[in-house]
Amino acid sequence: QVQLVESGGGLVQPGGSLRLSCAASGSIFSIDDMGWYRQGPGKERELVARITSGANSVKGRFTISRDNSKNTVSLQMNSLKPEDTAVYYCYAMIRTRRDSVGLDYWGQGTQVTVSS
Repeated sequence: QVQLVESGGGLVQPGGSLRLSCAASGSIFSIDDMGWYRQGPGKERELVARITSGANSVKGRFTISRDNSKNTVSLQMNSLKPEDTAVYYCYAMIRTRRDSVGLDYWGQGTQVTVSS
């Protein structure tokens, strides 16, 4: 079985920073794309950032990075705004065997609230 566990959410003031982390564990042969989605109140789930297996980080206001040796993906969020308030979900496209198709696995979600 495969499990993704997130950590790092919480309450932060506008302009502040938070770092989310997600660790994949279990029967993992390889991990392709990893990334983060979010779903705000009354909104549809949207892609925040994704990173391919060959990249270490993708920088922006939100910087996504991964450590392939630890099967982890992180999201460094800076200059946070109230509209960034949402539940953040990590995902990973994982193959459990050499000959299996990659499937998307999801974390349980972590709440990020940006408010003064």
